Amino acid sequence: MFSRLAVLLLLCGCVLLAPAQEARTTFTTTVNQDVGGQYLVRFPAGYDADTTRTWPTILFLHGAGERGDDLDLVKVHGPPKIAEQQADFPFLVIAPQAPAGSWWDRLMLVGVIEDALANYRIDPDRLYLTGLSMGGFGSWELAAYHPEYFAAVAPICGGGWRRLGCMAKDLPIWAFHGARDRVVPLNGSIDLVNEHQRCGGTSELTIYPDAGHDSWTETYNNPALYDWFLSHRRGAE
Repeated sequence: MFSRLAVLLLLCGCVLLAPAQEARTTFTTTVNQDVGGQYLVRFPAGYDADTTRTWPTILFLHGAGERGDDLDLVKVHGPPKIAEQQADFPFLVIAPQAPAGSWWDRLMLVGVIEDALANYRIDPDRLYLTGLSMGGFGSWELAAYHPEYFAAVAPICGGGWRRLGCMAKDLPIWAFHGARDRVVPLNGSIDLVNEHQRCGGTSELTIYPDAGHDSWTETYNNPALYDWFLSHRRGAE
């Protein structure tokens, strides 16, 4: 005997379709993307005297106020400024510039790193990353997605997704923030450092109790930061 459903299907000429089946696919492909931009290079004293020597290098990411197409702006703060003022500054400094109205693009930054490694005598085991404000955010992100490039990282008044702290767990990190910062809340650094440590990373956070958003001047004027950089080599932790 036909079921009631079968009789109805026969009368209407309908076809009962089988449920759709799943397809789960893996793939491998190459996606190419052209990136470009500009960056400033500041050479240490003696760079031209010994063409066989490689140098410890700082990649510096500026803040939002230095975006544009005038590379002099990247010398307003941080290592490019210090290197210009101190003839004995022992680092080669790479300072890219983000275009006006943009955020740091980590693919562009990878392009900067690869271009600089190919064209300047950088010690690849002593490449250090730091940035302030927007550059602090950029430092956390670049360290998380591309830890293979760096020996140590110093984000200043930065922040970002908490998971970035765990992604960067294999890098030593020294973060800095002003307790009275009303532009980037202090919790941005606290959360990331806590996550970094929770995942097994070695990190510390210096909080300036009386500082607002400008926590970078005191940080970059402190010789201890540069001694800390030089105490680290890539892959030696």
